[in-house]
Parts: sequence; structure tokens; C-alpha cells
Amino acid sequence: MKHGKYPLIITFLVPPLLLYGIFVLSPYLQAFQISTTDWLGYSPEANSVGLANFERLLDDDRVWSALKNNAWLLLVVPVVTIVLGLFFATMLSMGGRKGRAGVTGVRGTSVYRMVYFFPQVLSVVIIALLWKEVYHPNSGLLNGALGAVGLPTPAWLGDPRFAFWCAMAVMIWSNVGFYVVLFGAAMSAIPRDIYEAVMLDGASRWTTLRKITIPLLWDTVQVAWIYLAIAALDGFILIQQMTNGGPNFSSDVIGLRMYETAFGSESKFGYASAIGVVLLFLTLSVAVLALRAARRDRIEYS
Repeated sequence: MKHGKYPLIITFLVPPLLLYGIFVLSPYLQAFQISTTDWLGYSPEANSVGLANFERLLDDDRVWSALKNNAWLLLVVPVVTIVLGLFFATMLSMGGRKGRAGVTGVRGTSVYRMVYFFPQVLSVVIIALLWKEVYHPNSGLLNGALGAVGLPTPAWLGDPRFAFWCAMAVMIWSNVGFYVVLFGAAMSAIPRDIYEAVMLDGASRWTTLRKITIPLLWDTVQVAWIYLAIAALDGFILIQQMTNGGPNFSSDVIGLRMYETAFGSESKFGYASAIGVVLLFLTLSVAVLALRAARRDRIEYS
């Protein structure tokens, strides 16, 4: 400190910034450079092809099919997950009887929260393999239950009509619990006097949720929306383990398409890097749009 605060600040900032530049920014820049080559990943030569890889993307039906599936994930997963998370969190926080503090949660709230959060302690691979067995056409739990009541038992993950939607349902199931806990924690910070006053005025729980809870939780909902949107643009591990993009590429996503292009039989790292660059800009665009679309005045309470 005897040399002043600025040398101290520089001393502590330079090493982490240097590491960040080497291990984070440098790979991004290399990806941009590789996307303009025909590098096969293992060959010593990488000839520059300019924007040819990006032009090829415009005519690649598999990439467009994968983007369409990601678009469905982007439209459905954040909305359904947040709605379910808010519903369950509301029931756990104020779904019980009225009390002196306004309302209380249902009995056994802590147990329900633990059950909802349980998928978060499992890796995505375990979740995918677990649900793959649930969807098994012959010995799966789902078809076993449907067959017991005389209903049709389709090959869920083997049918192009159902495979993608089954994987989407698993993605929603695996994420809801985290946002139940997140929204529940945010609701617990809202003064109970507010709920007491609303209940004395005769407001229903739906009105309370729409007019009081959601506006006060809007910052939390906004963050949840961005995280879920980024997850929807990925979906790689879950899809790869459950369907590997099949059948007939019906459940393919852009992350899996990039992986197969780079490490599959094609081994086209240059083209895969072009897909990655497009995915980078899509993710940034979605995050920025979500922030701007969800912007509103902050509501403060004491």
C-alpha cells in the first residue's frame, strides 16, 4: 500500500484478467478464425475458405431442422417452467390456511421443496438415462401404466412424432424444482403485512399472485427467463443421451449438430466452428432481447 492503491489494484487484477483472456477469450477468437477454414480437426493443414462455411449453413437442412427444434424449446421451456415454478412456489408459500400473517404455506412445505429440488442433485446424464427407461416401449413405467388401463403404448423415443416432445418434457421436469426453490426464497422475503392487507381487502390468491407476487418477484423471474432461454438453446447432453437427435433427426438440436459435425464421421471442425459462432450470436441476441423485453420499473418495499 505504500506505493499507492493503483499498483495494488493492478497487481491483483492483472493475473485473473490474463487467465481469463487465455482460457476464455482466446478460444472464442480461435473459433472465429477456425470457422473461416476447412480444418478437419486432426489435419496439420487449414486452408482459408472465407465465409464459405457460413454460406453452406444457409442451405443445410439439418441445421435448419435443429434450429427449429431449438426455437420450440425457446418458446415452450421457459414459459412452462416459470409458470409451474411460480404455481408450486405460491402453493408452498401461501397455499395453506389464512393466519395472523396473512396466509401460510401448505403442510409439509419443507418436504415438498426437497422433493421438487431432488432432480437438481442428479447429473443430466443420469436424468436422461432414467427417463429413457421410463419411456422404454416394452419395459418402461409409462407404457406399463398405459397398458394396464388398456391405452395405446407407443414407442415414445422411437417415434418421430413424440421423441422431441418427450425430451422437452424431461427438460422441463428437471428444471422446475430449482425455480420452485428460487421463487419460494424470493417470496419469503416479501413482507407478510402486504399479503395480510391484500387478504383483508378480499383479494383471491390468483389476484394476489398476479397483482402482488409477480411484480415484486419480477427481477427474479427475469433472471430465470434468461437462464432458461440459454438452456433451451443448448439441450445438448439431454438430447444426445436420450435420442441422439433421432429418429430421422426429428429431435436434433443445434448443439448436437455442432458436436456431430466436429467429432462424428464428418470431422469438419471448420464447419462446426461456424455453427458454434452462429450459436454464440443467437445466445447473446436472446439474452439481450430477454433483458429488454422484460425491463420494467423496480418495485421496492420496506
